[in-house]
Amino acid sequence: MTADPRPTDVASVLAPLVLAIGRPSFPKLLLDGVRDAANVGHCMVFAFEGRTTRCPLGIGNIQIGPDLGAAYAEHFYAADPNHDTLLRQQSSPRPILLPRFSPRMYSNTYRKLFFEDGEIVDKSATAIWVADICFYLNFYRTKDQGQFTSAEAARLAELAPALAAIVARHCQEQDVPDPRTQIERLFATRECFMTLTQRERDVCRRILSGYSTEAIATDLGISLHSAFTYRKRAYEKLGISSQNELFAIALRLIARPHFGCP
Repeated sequence: MTADPRPTDVASVLAPLVLAIGRPSFPKLLLDGVRDAANVGHCMVFAFEGRTTRCPLGIGNIQIGPDLGAAYAEHFYAADPNHDTLLRQQSSPRPILLPRFSPRMYSNTYRKLFFEDGEIVDKSATAIWVADICFYLNFYRTKDQGQFTSAEAARLAELAPALAAIVARHCQEQDVPDPRTQIERLFATRECFMTLTQRERDVCRRILSGYSTEAIATDLGISLHSAFTYRKRAYEKLGISSQNELFAIALRLIARPHFGCP
């Protein structure tokens, strides 16, 4: 392939994105910017948070893109070698540029679903940790586009640090969860709650959702005595003795996501 001499106008790519953070126009502007810089066909962003993975942004020319995003978030993230790489770099204060794409990095099943069925022939990836969430950006080229040229790959690498930070900020702006979702996240990502058994978590989640002990027992299909027992065990593990203290822990963690459990 011949090198593409087109220069990167960093400001023309990044300025519209900064102005569009949190707005519905952001995904299209992101795709337009990286398409102009490196002829990117599809963009997909994943967020790793504790034991959960989600796909907060996906746009482009891959017809089955939404299905691929859902499959990755539900299961296949565990088969992505970049996932383990990123988890090992959680303490990194800087954006992370992932190694150049190679199909041999992936299992046969993964390659078949994501690269053959999706007709993906190349990708460039970067990521950034923001507190306990990793935002993982993927820029794809499809079969009809061919692989990135060395110049296009270099332009994406030049843009990657700022793009990672801007996309992460946009996803945070978009991600204003309702109280129930916030509670679910606490129990999936915070160590103090993750030490509880499933039943103890079930009881505590319902306490935080306003259920009485009687309502908890009915909702879970257990006896009132069992509901009291699970609550007592959970409180002992959390080092508390009352519902008010449980609410205090939850509110503190929601308000100060950068801090760990008490």
